[in-house]
Amino acid sequence: MHAQQFTRADSVPADVPRELASCWADVLNAGGAVVAPSLPMPPVTAAQVAPTVAELVAGLDPERCRLLVARRAGELAGWLVVRRDPHPLVAHCGVVNHVQTHPRFRGRGVGAALMTRVAELARTDMGLERLQLSARSGCGLEGFYRRLGWVEVGRWPGALRVAPGDDRDDVLMSLVL
Repeated sequence: MHAQQFTRADSVPADVPRELASCWADVLNAGGAVVAPSLPMPPVTAAQVAPTVAELVAGLDPERCRLLVARRAGELAGWLVVRRDPHPLVAHCGVVNHVQTHPRFRGRGVGAALMTRVAELARTDMGLERLQLSARSGCGLEGFYRRLGWVEVGRWPGALRVAPGDDRDDVLMSLVL
């Protein structure tokens, strides 16, 4: 697997946002847990996801927001974003968002490789000391992150309404770098 980091919008090749939108739509439609506030609930199309991807890419900044893209045999296999809040109380911590592995590549180590790489770049390139993320319960994500060294630090019980009668916990996790 090859991982590429992008730190500025002008460094992102023109085809990458299209690939990200397509991946995100496929992940959501396969039951993935990455639903941004600006997106409708699945099913979604890549065209519906594209404006959210464009906003994300436009916000890339070497100090505050980086995109990590994984490829296998030239195909986009997964991606994520790591962000730093500039507020001095939390600037030593980063937040990992939008962790996605394309359904075709699940179970092949792409997600684990992305999470390992983001920890390295957060520590060495961004100077972060800790990462945090939130995950939807009921998807097996807590176990995945635990195997990579992340620790559950709390939950918001029933905070995520996936569908009527299907409320899930928002699981808060942390990794010391």
